Parts: sequence; structure tokens; C-alpha cells
Amino acid sequence: MSKRDIVLTNVTVVQLLRPPCPVTRAPPPPEPRVEAKPEPPPQPQPEPIKEEVPPPPPPPPPAPKVRELTVGINGFGRIGRLVLRACMEKGIKVVAVNDPFIDLEYMVYMFKYDSTHGRYKGSVEHKNGQLVVDNNEISVFQCKQPKEIPWKSVGSPFVVEATGVYLSLEETKPHIEAGAQRVVICAPSPDAPMFVMGVNEKEYNPGSMKIVSNASCTTNCLAPLAKVIHERFGILEGLMTTVHSYTATQKTVDGPSKKAWRDGRGAHQNIIPASTGAAKAVGKVIPDLKGKLTGMAFRVPTPDVSVVDLTCRLAQATPYSAIKDAIKAAAKGPMAGILAYTEDEDSQEEMSVGAASKAVCSLYPLAWPLPPKPPMSLPHTLSPEPGQSGAPSNTVRPRD
Repeated sequence: MSKRDIVLTNVTVVQLLRPPCPVTRAPPPPEPRVEAKPEPPPQPQPEPIKEEVPPPPPPPPPAPKVRELTVGINGFGRIGRLVLRACMEKGIKVVAVNDPFIDLEYMVYMFKYDSTHGRYKGSVEHKNGQLVVDNNEISVFQCKQPKEIPWKSVGSPFVVEATGVYLSLEETKPHIEAGAQRVVICAPSPDAPMFVMGVNEKEYNPGSMKIVSNASCTTNCLAPLAKVIHERFGILEGLMTTVHSYTATQKTVDGPSKKAWRDGRGAHQNIIPASTGAAKAVGKVIPDLKGKLTGMAFRVPTPDVSVVDLTCRLAQATPYSAIKDAIKAAAKGPMAGILAYTEDEDSQEEMSVGAASKAVCSLYPLAWPLPPKPPMSLPHTLSPEPGQSGAPSNTVRPRD
């Protein structure tokens, strides 16, 4: 270590041991006083933009009160009893039955057992002077004249006139006067408007037609078939033959007949030629065919199912396949439930007389078509006020 290094070291030590000399320092200048800026006055909050809400729409008008469709039946024979069966099947309420010749206990028996259509599957009894079917209480009257039937007391139903006696407007008007809303005649009428479901029911005018006819079973078979063929191909003329099951107006054994002697022959033993108004009636429901169709009937010894054989001359030569296709399309479309089509082996028969002459057959039940028609037509064509609420399946079998 050199001498110089020692001296420096001693000096350094001496300096460290000496007390520090006080040093007077000027105080720091005061910090400039910053005057607080006045707070800006609060700005008014902008009002939220109110979206213009359109006023609520007015409440809808109250729905019209739906009046339950109720039916009254005048005449408890073949047609009247089957009308009741059809109404029960379709859930249509029957409120009254009138028949002066059948007492209540006998009504139960006749309705319950049917030799053609079988025993009624539901419950049938009489209680407290009423006919009770499937727990539906039905008032029973025994009035001989329509004007005497108290339809008002059972709520003014739609009346099905099934006696076969009262057929004209004048004869059935007393039903309206006694309280019925509308009347459907289950037979051809000489002057009442006539309707066939699937053919002309859209022409019904509830404002002016309180009494209507739904034609006959044969007309309900023939008219839909004639409509399909005429609208598609044009019918110039035609001959209709119906092979018709016997009815209650015929004799079970030979007996006297005032209208025609042959009508007195035993129904189970003979094929009886008879007249029919079905072809003429078609002209009423299809005016374009008025005077173009004629026909006859053969009463045969069977209790049910009849057939219409229509032979017609068309406006143009038409292949048989086109006729079949037209009927098939109608059966699947606008006339579903009214027309049906089959080509089963037991139904095939071909017949042709010239390229423009064709024959087709259509089968229909004898008595059953009539009852389904009133239940089907009542809601559709006979609703007189807003809010008021089966046709036969005619099976067409081809014949070329």
C-alpha cells in the first residue's frame, strides 16, 4: 500500500468522524394556491323520447251465440226410425218424435229391433213419458195433424217430415206455424224446393226457403252420377232403370191394389214393373237435364240395396276409361262420401252401344239413404241464422 493511499484513507476517516455543519436552507416557496373551479350548474337531463304507441285495437265484437241444432221427427215408421239412428250416430240432438199410431212402449220395441239393419247397439228405454236413447231424453207426441204438434215446447227444432203423407208446401206449412224453424220433407215434393247433397245444395237460400225436399233415395243415387257425366261429357238423352227393393207400400201376399193391379202381387214372389219419378226429379236439381232423362223401376224381392242403371247418349264419342276416371276423381274429390267407385270382380260388366252411348250402374241402400240426408243437409243447407250449426255412399260399378 502506498503512502498516498494511507493519507487518503485517514482523511476519509477524519471527515466521517467530524460532526456535520448545520446548513441553513431557505424554506421552499409555498405552493401556489389553486382556486377550485366552480362546479358547473347541473344540466337538465334530456327527457327520453317517447315512442308513439298506437292505441290498442277495439275489442272484437262478441261471437254470435251458437245455437245448438235440434231435430224433431214427424212419423216414426221406417224412415223416421232410421233418421233417429243416423242422428244418434252423428251426434245430432233429437228433441221430439211425433206419431199418433205408435205408443211409447211400442216405439222402444220398434226402434230397438230392426230386421234389416239389426239391433240398435245403444240403450233404449222409456222413462217419465219420454223416449230415452243413449241417455238422451226425447219428448213423444201423438198428434194427428202437424198444426197440433207443440214444437215450440221443445225449442222450435228443425223438423224432418217422414210420414210420407205431407209432401207439399201447403201441407207442411203448419209445422212452421206450430213452432218449427225449418222443415225437410223426406220424399219428392210437388212444389217445395228440392235439394240433393253434392248436386245443388249451394243454391239453398235460408232467407226464403223454410220448407225443402231432399228428393227420393233413387234421385239421390242418380243425380250425383248424372251431374259428373253431364258436366264432363254432356248428356244429350238418357234412360234410367232402377232395380228397386220392395217397400212397405207393397203386399206381402197377393191382394187388392187400387193404383195398379200388378202392385197387388206379393212382393216376395214377383218382379213388378213400376213407374218412378226419379228421372224427372233430376231435371229439378240439374235444370240442364230437364226433359232429357226418363226411366222406370222394377220392384224385386229383396229387403235392401237397389241399383240404378243409367244408359245415356253423350255429346261426343268418349272412351270408357275417361268416364271411369271422371267418376273416380269425383268420388275422391268434391263428392267424397256421396259417390264411391269399385271394380271388384263381382261388379264388372261391360256394355256399349256406339262410341257415344255408355251405361253405368250405381248401387244404393233402399231406406238408409233417406235418413243420412236430413242430418247431413240440416247443418249445411238449413242454417237460417249465422252461427247455427251422411249422405249415402252410392257405389258406382262400371258398365261399358
